[in-house]
Amino acid sequence: MGNQQLGRLGEDAAVTFLAAQQYVILDRNWRCRAGEIDIVAKEGDNLVFVEVKARSSLRFGHPFEAVTPTKLARLRSLSVLWRDAHPLTTGSSRIDVISVVLSGVRAGAGVGAASPQIEHLRGVHA
Repeated sequence: MGNQQLGRLGEDAAVTFLAAQQYVILDRNWRCRAGEIDIVAKEGDNLVFVEVKARSSLRFGHPFEAVTPTKLARLRSLSVLWRDAHPLTTGSSRIDVISVVLSGVRAGAGVGAASPQIEHLRGVHA
């Protein structure tokens, strides 16, 4: 399975996880000239910008290890651009990171083919 397919399955699992936690998904894969935000969600009055990191195993390290201070700084900048593009959206903002480990997923299989291991870090700072 390619990295893009693994990333998509990870994002699908993260959206399902967040929806089960009563988050309202506002946007997915929002792109602009500066980059991309995986998920934008609303939790109560909080606007949550979510970076999703997916892996098929922990063999090459935990997914959270791929979230560098540079990546967080870019996500913070992207969150400002998203808010500028959506001026009617209110609430305070935070950045979360979700790790998804999809052990046993094969090409062509959906998230349901394996039980994803999901970890959610709320309010991540560089």
